[in-house]
Amino acid sequence: MFTRRRFGLALAVSGLAAMFFAAAPAAQAADNVTVFAAASLKNALDNINTAWQADAGKQATISYASSSALAKQIEEGAPADVFISADLDWMKYLSDKKLTKPDTELKLLGNRIVLVAPKDSTAEATIAPNFDLAALLGDSKLAMGDVKAVPAGKYGKAALEKLDVWASVEGKVAQAENVRAALKLVSTGEAALGIVYATDAVAEPDVKVVGTFPEDSHAPIVYPVGLIAESKNADAEGFVKYLQSAKAKELFEAQGFTFLAPVASN
Repeated sequence: MFTRRRFGLALAVSGLAAMFFAAAPAAQAADNVTVFAAASLKNALDNINTAWQADAGKQATISYASSSALAKQIEEGAPADVFISADLDWMKYLSDKKLTKPDTELKLLGNRIVLVAPKDSTAEATIAPNFDLAALLGDSKLAMGDVKAVPAGKYGKAALEKLDVWASVEGKVAQAENVRAALKLVSTGEAALGIVYATDAVAEPDVKVVGTFPEDSHAPIVYPVGLIAESKNADAEGFVKYLQSAKAKELFEAQGFTFLAPVASN
């Protein structure tokens, strides 16, 4: 496995640093908790980070990208303290490689996937088996996260397959590196429709929800959190506990997440 020093060199050589599209400035305090989090969590976690700083005088440095990209970076030695994935699979990927502290892993949040369109679109959809998504798209594209790696893309493809719609639209899918990139394609009108999390639709005023996928059309959407095995940051456990606080629950739910964890006492 790469050392953290070798990881930094690998980023410089390969250009993987571009995946850290919302990373904090390089001048961050060295003792900040470093959090790698699924892109769909950005609005909620930014608010929670602000609240944690106000309540505890602590601060996290949060890098957002697809769960798959972040898990691979952690595997290569990226200096993370906390990982929050948008599905159980990528947490298990790291856990199976002994890269997390298993006794800290926790199912934190739930979500839904929805079909979105630009806010001025006239599109309407009743999402059910064999609904005519291809006709709704016309000559345009369906924006989704990478269906082989990005959790939102995997959930979306599974739902379309369950509803017997995937074959009719597969050739019209525009796959993005993460769910927020897919959302951007819709908000700017580059794609007529997109499949994103319900929480992404809340966070983006330039899109509207035109349909919600039935929960039984895909696996349950669960966001786990866990500490990274190599973390030595004494505040990492405190940050994870704060994620389970009543204040964090309020902020997560304000963005449309379902809170799954027991609320931790102060």
